[in-house]
Amino acid sequence: MTDYKVLFLDIDGTILKPDNTIEDSTKKAVAEVKKKGIEVFLATGRPLHEISHIAEELNITSFIGYNGAYAIHQDQDIFRSPMSSQTVESYVDIAKKHGHELVLYTNQENIFSDLDSSVVKEFISAFHLQKNNGYTKDVIDKILGITLINLSENEPALYEKADPSIHLSQVNVDGLRHCYDVIRDNVNKGIAVQHILELLHIPKEASIAFGDGMNDKEMLSVVGEGFAMGNGHPDLFQYAKYKTTKVTNSGIYNGLKSLGLVD
Repeated sequence: MTDYKVLFLDIDGTILKPDNTIEDSTKKAVAEVKKKGIEVFLATGRPLHEISHIAEELNITSFIGYNGAYAIHQDQDIFRSPMSSQTVESYVDIAKKHGHELVLYTNQENIFSDLDSSVVKEFISAFHLQKNNGYTKDVIDKILGITLINLSENEPALYEKADPSIHLSQVNVDGLRHCYDVIRDNVNKGIAVQHILELLHIPKEASIAFGDGMNDKEMLSVVGEGFAMGNGHPDLFQYAKYKTTKVTNSGIYNGLKSLGLVD
C-alpha cells in the first residue's frame, strides 16, 4: 500500500454541504487520516480570514487559499502571490462598464465593488462573509484573488481577453452560477500543491486531493490520487483519477476508504 503523506481538501461542495454543515463521516475521516500522520490542507478559493471556524472544527492548521495565491503550513506562511495591479484595475473597469460586481480578496478583508448591491448581499450571505469593505484604489496592489459576480454565460470572455494568462472558473454552488473565480495560469491550486510537495519533500504518488469545481482541476491533475466529488462540475471528472460519492453522501470518507485509509 502507498505510504500517503498529504491530503488536500477543497471546502465548498467537498467538505461543506449545501446547508454549510460538515458530515460526521467527513470529520471522522479527517481525524483518522491525521492519526495516521497524514498532513491535511484546506485548499480553497475562499479567503483564509473567513475559514477559521472550519479549520477549528476539523483541527487543521495548513491551508491553500485564494485559489493558490497564499499558502500556510502549520500556521507558518509559505508563500503569498498578489495579482498584477494592472489586471485588477482593468477588471474593476470592465465590471463597472458591464454592470457586474466583484469582490477583491486581500489577506485581511473582502473588498466589494458595491456593498449595497442585491447580488453582492446574496454572495455575502451565501458564504457567511464577515470582513467586508468597499472598494478604494489603495488596495489595488494587495489583491490575492477576485470573484466576479452577475455575469451571463458568454461574459467571462470579456475578462479573459483583457489578460490571456487568466481564465474564469464558474462557482459550483447552486444560486451562484453567475459568479466566476479568476484563476491565473501561473497561480492556482495545482501549482500551490506542487510547491508544497517540493517544500515538504513529498512525492506526487503520496498525495491525495478532493474537489468539486473547475478551480480544482489543476489540483486534481497534479496529485497521485485525485477525487472528483459526485456533485462535481461535469467538466471536472476528466481531470480526476476517481469519482467518489456526493458531499451529502460521505464523498470524502468513501474516497479515503477506497484507498484503505479509513475503516
